[in-house]
Amino acid sequence: MMNFNKSLIVIGFLLFISLSSCSVEPQEIQYGKVHCHHCDMTVVDKSHAAEYVTKKGRAYFFDAAECLIMKLNDDKNEDEMAFILVSDINNPGNLIDAVNANFVISKAIKSPMGANLAAFSTHKKAQEFIGNNKGNVYNWETIKTQLSN
Repeated sequence: MMNFNKSLIVIGFLLFISLSSCSVEPQEIQYGKVHCHHCDMTVVDKSHAAEYVTKKGRAYFFDAAECLIMKLNDDKNEDEMAFILVSDINNPGNLIDAVNANFVISKAIKSPMGANLAAFSTHKKAQEFIGNNKGNVYNWETIKTQLSN
């Protein structure tokens, strides 16, 4: 009887561990170690990196928001994503929800793939940037269209 109780405890613990490890969450980007899922460049720039996570929990990393957007445009699989995240240019390394982000294309921005693109956490911050540097502000839908041309 004692072995049966120990077995139940072990089985319960293993079941708990296996279920808790299946959560769908963004993964920390291992800068300098992971490669862009679109262009295969090493992801090193915390100001421009991006990530998406599928509903199944698989995380993919990108060296720039434009690579993430082009990959989504090519694959047409945005509805399969649990998270779509881009770096906030004003807070490097902080990933924000791409769908709610504000994007700026400006010659004053030097993004890794040359699209001169950066993400901002608020419309006000994006407007302040273009007030000083010229450029255009886009939302999620308009930046996807802009980059598909």
